[in-house]
Order: sequence, then structure tokens, then C-alpha cells
Amino acid sequence: MLSVVVAPWMGDSKPVFLHNPDELHDAASTMKVAVLAALCRGGVSLDAEVPVVNRFESVVGGEFGNDPDRDSDPLPWELLGTHVPLRLLAERMITHSSNLATNICLARTTQQAVADVWRRAGATHSATPRGIEDYAARARGVHNRVSARDLVRLLRSLAGEPELLGLLECNEFRVDLAAGLPSNTRIAFKNGWIPGTRLGVGLVQAADCPPYLIAVCYTGPLADGTDRTDPAARLLARISKAVWDRRDQISRPVPSARPAPLRSAG
Repeated sequence: MLSVVVAPWMGDSKPVFLHNPDELHDAASTMKVAVLAALCRGGVSLDAEVPVVNRFESVVGGEFGNDPDRDSDPLPWELLGTHVPLRLLAERMITHSSNLATNICLARTTQQAVADVWRRAGATHSATPRGIEDYAARARGVHNRVSARDLVRLLRSLAGEPELLGLLECNEFRVDLAAGLPSNTRIAFKNGWIPGTRLGVGLVQAADCPPYLIAVCYTGPLADGTDRTDPAARLLARISKAVWDRRDQISRPVPSARPAPLRSAG
């Protein structure tokens, strides 16, 4: 199953291309955008020191932990047992897609706050009610699901939060949507991958066209679940390039402020 949505960036502009926009796919790491927004909107100090732990409450009761072999970022694991600024974990959740950092950040907000992020974005199909690797919840039918249309809505909802968009520009995994663009093109994006699913959503900003949004979700055998060598990543890159080549057909001219990175002044 392949889903694609392309839309102008600002306002309530309707998508200019839709293909299976409301089909649900496993959210994988795209849910981390909603966690980031909930964390930053909740008034929590990102400079607060928090413990790096690997025990979390399951939404169906009991506890669970993450598997380091299934995580793309070794740094938070090296920090187990220490205290670090929450800001560091929020950054690694996005830039290196850390599962451990995600669950620590999620524990500093609430599932309801994450649900409110989706609701405020206008999402109609997507939900991320559990943490990463909460397998007991998954076995009970609690799934993180997203649609391409709702991913576009989620990213558009960050229009007034340039700090968050700036962090999304620092994503290290540039083998799918970003790989379909010229190397100097700015893109604020988040991708996700598990066996059977590869997906991503991004805000593309270039000098010669107004900014636009793209979401591509693929569920099928092409996705092998690897972070950088996934064959499905190349599929997303080809779609991203095809959209880029037609970028003059997407957007109306819209002012765009340059996002700032999510870092403290000190």
C-alpha cells in the first residue's frame, strides 16, 4: 500500500495531489513529532535534568523497556543511569530517532497531551496512544497509526513553532524524502521505518519555489526495516524527486520564516 499527499505549506490550502491519503500505516517513528510538540507545548523546562532510565509504564498496565538492538541511536544508552537535560533527549528523539529518548520524553508529558496535538492539527484518522516497543499494548490492539493526510496536517500545525521545525531540519536520516532533493535544499522532516513499513513527512523549502509539504507512506514487502539501506527508502526518494521536479505546480507564494534550531542560548 502506497499513500502520497502533496500540499502547499501555509494556511488551509488544499492538497494538490492525493493517493490513498487516509489509508492507515504503522506510525513507526513519525509519532515522535507529536511527542515533541506535546512536550514543548506542555510548559516542561527542556533544561531540566532528568534520569536516563529504561523502564516505562505500559498503557495496559505493567512495565516495559526498550531493546538497544532495535534503536538507531547509541548515545542515550551510553547515558543510562545518569541525569541529562531533557533538551538533549528531545533532540536525539528527532535527529537520531532514538527510541529510548522518545519514551523518556513521553513520560515527561502525557498520552492525552499527544492526542491533543493530533486533535489540534485536525487529524481525523491518526493516533499514537502508546510508547515505542510497548508490546503488551500492541498485543491488546493498541496501535500507533497514521495516514499521509494527517501527517501533512501535523507538520502544518507547527507553522507557528519555528524552533520545532528547526530541529526537524537536523534529522540525520536523509535516505528517503531528503535523498530525492538537490543536496542544498532545506527540508524539515521526520521519517520512520520498521519491517514492512517506511514513511516520512517533510516541509520542503527552496529558493526558487514556495514551501510545500509532502508525506509518503509505504506498507509492503519492499520495506526491510533498516534505517539507511532500506529499499523502500529509495522508493520514497523517487517520489520526492518526482514532486520536486513539478514543484512549480504546487504552491502559491507564501512568506516563510527561517526556522531556528532547538538549542538553548547558552
